[in-house]
Amino acid sequence: MSVRMNLIQCTLVALPFLSAAQPKQLIISARSGFSVRPSQPTQRRTEISAQPLKEAVSADVAETANTPANTLPLFGERPKTAAQIDEEIHFLNDCDRNFASRPEASDFFAARGWDYVASGQLDTATHRFNLSWLLNDRNSDAFWGLGVVCYQKNQLPMAIRMLKKGLAVADSNVVLMTDLATVEIKQYQEKQATDILTEAEGHLQQAVSISPNAPAYQKLSVISYLKADYTQAWSYFHQARNLDLSVLDLVYLNELLAKNPDPTGVFK
Repeated sequence: MSVRMNLIQCTLVALPFLSAAQPKQLIISARSGFSVRPSQPTQRRTEISAQPLKEAVSADVAETANTPANTLPLFGERPKTAAQIDEEIHFLNDCDRNFASRPEASDFFAARGWDYVASGQLDTATHRFNLSWLLNDRNSDAFWGLGVVCYQKNQLPMAIRMLKKGLAVADSNVVLMTDLATVEIKQYQEKQATDILTEAEGHLQQAVSISPNAPAYQKLSVISYLKADYTQAWSYFHQARNLDLSVLDLVYLNELLAKNPDPTGVFK
């Protein structure tokens, strides 16, 4: 089954019991609308062709100069050498022989990326998402996957940047919006920048306007909690409860109860 790492199940509240473990608390869930994988022989051929491309190291990017480009989002967005360009051409030609189209090949490598994320092989996952992007720079899954990898590495600004790129090409994807808001909430917790919390709230409001869903409402509750608006936090929490009890974070519920009793008296 195709899987993706889903950020939306973890309630990111600035509380000690969550902050220490947060970067690894991701839940695997099924992705909707995903393409059917190629046949097994094709998988073997294309995985062989996905050996690391030769890397170009940019002298003016000091912080990543010694890091392999394959393990950086979008290959580190570095200038490419003639050798690397040649390797990429051979890779693309190989995919053209193995797949009906480059978008199909891009979906295949994105799926491999999610598989490697699920098994904790983040650098290999990054390479596969990079190849997916190389094949189709309009594949939101490639950006989404890179965002999740950066989040797991606690590289929050880059995670936000990648997820925003994904949202730019999939602007009605409510799960992606909620994932982006989740990372922005986490960034707010670390930097206390009110503008990023406002952005997160905007993304969540857009998500529920497209498709009301419990995870987004629970995140809106968290934002209200962080703003000390406990009445609104309860309102959003109950909207999440009415839609799907299974997503409710009981630890967060107890923290909300400690700040303010449930106005409806449902939770005590």
